[in-house]
Amino acid sequence: MYAIKAEVSNPQAKAFVFKAQKTMYGGKHIAKGDTVFIFASENDGGQGLISRGVVTFAEAVPKKRGIARQTPRVSITVRRTALAKRRLGRSELKPFSNWNDGRPETELNFKFYRQATNKIIGISDEASAFLRRFF
Repeated sequence: MYAIKAEVSNPQAKAFVFKAQKTMYGGKHIAKGDTVFIFASENDGGQGLISRGVVTFAEAVPKKRGIARQTPRVSITVRRTALAKRRLGRSELKPFSNWNDGRPETELNFKFYRQATNKIIGISDEASAFLRRFF
């Protein structure tokens, strides 16, 4: 399972296109058919978790020549399958900062907000089960 935090111009859209997104924590392995939880980035005026969807297109972005260290990037298209019914964003996850407690809330806080850049992340089965409760 995967989650993405990115700029979302229309949270009610039936499909989303995310171009050249940074990946971390296994996010570079996202592929067509995968489920993804979409967070509208608070850095870009969003509210956090907005929807769940299925990846309909995924393509790795080629690395640029002459740059030694590059974060892998992926472009994806996602078809929305559900809208979030409850709020979950930075303010709700911020209290979960004991990085070794094993809680899904802590995993999401660590992966999304410790380094606040927009990105695609791989998430655990526990974090996925936790996020499903918001739909």
